[in-house]
Amino acid sequence: MPELPEVETTRRGLEPHLLGRRVRQVVLRRNTLRWPIAEQIEYLLPGQTLQAVRRRSKYLLLDTDAGSALWHLGMSGSLRVLPQQTPLRAHDHVDFVLDDGQVLRYNDPRRFGCLLWQAPGTTHELLAGLGPEPLSQDFDGDYLYRRSRGRSVPVKSFLMNAAIVVGVGNIYAAEALFDAGIAPQREAGKISLARYLRLADAVKRILANAIERGGTTLRDFISPDGLPGYFEQELLVYGRGGEACKVCGSRLKETRIGQRSSVWCPRCQR
Repeated sequence: MPELPEVETTRRGLEPHLLGRRVRQVVLRRNTLRWPIAEQIEYLLPGQTLQAVRRRSKYLLLDTDAGSALWHLGMSGSLRVLPQQTPLRAHDHVDFVLDDGQVLRYNDPRRFGCLLWQAPGTTHELLAGLGPEPLSQDFDGDYLYRRSRGRSVPVKSFLMNAAIVVGVGNIYAAEALFDAGIAPQREAGKISLARYLRLADAVKRILANAIERGGTTLRDFISPDGLPGYFEQELLVYGRGGEACKVCGSRLKETRIGQRSSVWCPRCQR
């Protein structure tokens, strides 16, 4: 599933092509993805000018005066801006036809994504209750320490809880915990402030680095320009269970935490 760096890469790739463009037509080749596509997409969006392309957590928002189209890419979704005459591929489900002869095209083989609507001045229920953005000033080690007190859940599950901080999925949680030297199964409430300061710094650095490299391509993700993400080449633990640690040479362990595979180094992480 695309995580925050992949969604931010998508946002940055789309923004120059969408800002100020008017949506002439919406073409739905199917009416349901993970959930039914919001009916406002068809009857409110045509004729509207795209004023902003934003990201909140792993969601993309296309803002207009009438409201905002709210996208989630799901497991395998991708958005690309293409000439309108570009031949359709399998799983091309949605087109926003723009006033410059191009289309914003959504492709999603597994159909786990969604296309919803946020009315002006409101917050969609999927965005309500979300924690701070990890690259914002609201997120730091002091914040993690305060929120973790009294919690017995594994720190990896704590870090991946969107009510605590948004957008830190399995890949980047594993990498940040390795960077900070914290074992993923350690109880969140028993970790010191000093270690949370290191962890917050690791989250920020790793996410920023991943964004600069266009995200991580493991299976389905490609950026709007059709290129893969290159952060996969820098992964130190994710997906490397049983291999040698690149820092100390120990064999990396793989366990399940919160129904997710977790790879970690028993020597580097405590």
